[in-house]
Amino acid sequence: MDNGFRDRNRKSYVRLRMVYDITMAGLILAMGFIFCFGDRFGLSFIATVEPVMRYGFGALCLLYGGFRVYRALRHDY
Repeated sequence: MDNGFRDRNRKSYVRLRMVYDITMAGLILAMGFIFCFGDRFGLSFIATVEPVMRYGFGALCLLYGGFRVYRALRHDY
């Protein structure tokens, strides 16, 4: 009986962690796209940031967001 409870608890944890990773990856990817392409969408507060910093931070966000998606889909916790 105790083993079934642990299995359900583990499955619940994995599912919750996967949803959390996908949500965070979506937010981080969105932030990366905003920093990389925000000036094309008319976001004036993004255009005031120096381009090297803007594109560098945007690229880092896109890479880390992609890693979070990979980790969520692999769900090896």
